[in-house]
Amino acid sequence: MTSQVSSEAGEALLGEQRSAPATAHHGTEKEVRRLDRVIIRFAGDSGDGMQLTGDRFTSETASFGNDLSTLPNFPAEIRAPAGTLPGVSSFQLHFADHDILTPGDAPNVLVAMNPAALKANIGDVPRGGEIIVNTDEFAKRAMAKVGYATSPLEDGSLDGYRVHPVPLTTLTLEALKEFGLPRKEAERSKNMFALGLLSWMYHRPTEGTETFLRQKFAKKPQIAEANVAAFRAGWNFGETTEDFAVSYEVAPATRAFPTGTYRNISGNLALSYGLVAASRQADLPLYLGSYPITPASDILHELSKHKNFGVRTFQAEDEIAGIGAALGAAFGGALGVTTTSGPGVALKSETIGLAVSLELPLLIVDIQRGGPSTGLPTKTEQADLLQAMYGRNGEAPVPIVAPKTPADCFDAAIEAARIALTYRTPVFLLSDGYLANGSEPWRIPDVDELPDLRTQFATGPNHELADGTEVFWPYKRDPETLARPWAVPGTPGLEHRIGGIEKQDGTGNISYDPANHEFMVRTRQAKIDGIDVPDIEVDDPDGASTLVLGWGSTYGPITAAVRRIRRENGHIAQAHLRHLNPFPKNLGEVLKRYEKVVIPEMNLGQLATLVRAKYLVDARSHTQVNGMPFKAEQLAAALKETIDA
Repeated sequence: MTSQVSSEAGEALLGEQRSAPATAHHGTEKEVRRLDRVIIRFAGDSGDGMQLTGDRFTSETASFGNDLSTLPNFPAEIRAPAGTLPGVSSFQLHFADHDILTPGDAPNVLVAMNPAALKANIGDVPRGGEIIVNTDEFAKRAMAKVGYATSPLEDGSLDGYRVHPVPLTTLTLEALKEFGLPRKEAERSKNMFALGLLSWMYHRPTEGTETFLRQKFAKKPQIAEANVAAFRAGWNFGETTEDFAVSYEVAPATRAFPTGTYRNISGNLALSYGLVAASRQADLPLYLGSYPITPASDILHELSKHKNFGVRTFQAEDEIAGIGAALGAAFGGALGVTTTSGPGVALKSETIGLAVSLELPLLIVDIQRGGPSTGLPTKTEQADLLQAMYGRNGEAPVPIVAPKTPADCFDAAIEAARIALTYRTPVFLLSDGYLANGSEPWRIPDVDELPDLRTQFATGPNHELADGTEVFWPYKRDPETLARPWAVPGTPGLEHRIGGIEKQDGTGNISYDPANHEFMVRTRQAKIDGIDVPDIEVDDPDGASTLVLGWGSTYGPITAAVRRIRRENGHIAQAHLRHLNPFPKNLGEVLKRYEKVVIPEMNLGQLATLVRAKYLVDARSHTQVNGMPFKAEQLAAALKETIDA
């Protein structure tokens, strides 16, 4: 979905609302309350279609013009037992009439499809929040499975909330009687009934969802129409039942971003588009060598659709084969890419070291997840920074780039490609599960706005010997970038050795000379240290004494926390790193301007370790490793403690 938006606003306090009576659709008299923002969480079994429900609500919200941020939350097990706490899947959406930065700390509305969904999520719902419960699933056995000795719908434990008991399954079956579907098949549409009800409650558009359903089930028209019927029945139920006496409006956003065409986009999709755009701007074919792994697999799926843009995808038999093929493609003159998560990076480490030695452009996309080992495959973490920095044998420096939002994954992919192509080096692109699966509005850029990434291949001899003979030296470097020439195999006269053993400076011949090895190690490090990256920018309107420094996906929660502190007349400065190796050249000077530096990370302090070692600054860590992003309120409290200390 795309929409035209432009304007400005600050992040408002949660709960601001303006109410006025209005006439609802189809002439039914109901109250309409106007809110500035809302946080909704859909929760149920992994087979209840909560991700699809949330995605459709998000798409319609994006088309309406609200600013938004999402947090899908998947079970870590592929087939967790139905009705159990490990099997709960949820999708949280925060949408507003102004600029927002996070999926929100706590849902105003929880849709619980069964007892497990209620039990797993009720702790996050603030008192006074609305809970829509599918009462059909609250049988004694289902409640006992998750530890409910008595029904929470009857024992008073939900008295502090506005509870809407709705027999979603029964109402869905009744709405679909005319289709003659088996009961189990008809029950699957209850998520569309819930979506219709929520679409009525928040005045979401409906045409896009109905079109989507007919396209998704085009080969099964009966199923398509049944889902549409369930969706409409949910809408009509909200409009006619007395239990829902109020609906809500959240106006389109007014945002301080350029006018343009916007669409909702997830981090993995934006990253995929960024890779395609980079290959087009470089005028090179894109080659992806990959082995499927959560949460990176979406990039392989998406890029496989774009053969018309010169994209070739190879689903390898394992992680090692995937990066080996990508490096071979880079040797052959393509923009080579491999995608993975932390466990895959461990397997790819030897080939990454080979790419450092060969000095070829290669993008290693690491969508970080909880570890170690298999860890938390569907949860987010930032714990691969030191692995990307040092996780290879020998001195094998690799540049590191990290996007800060789902939409920023597009620009980060292009920046990583720029560095790889300009300096002939592998580059790490560190995203994470929060960015990969989350989504937000993205302004579709004009092609003219994208950088020119074209690079020149070697075409002939580049060195003259003492006797006047002209030869090709594969390791004769550009004096500014220290990049070696990129010679496509098969080019006459440019034959040269390739391999992992140390090379002689210039000629590339195998060399065991100690002085040559020292020179090559220091030269490869100097090449990385000399990469041209922008200075870090500092947001410090009040001359604060405390700086909060972040990287990657902590940008949204940090910025939201900083806004809260400033609204309460607190003084704090903020800076965010995109380039983690090399650091921006002005970072040391920036850090020394502040009495206190706080670094929030979803690890045990990896960036803080690097900053303390390099700049001798007493950086303070604020960390969590619970598989979830920071909550802005908790982060604001921690930062305020540091300011006041």
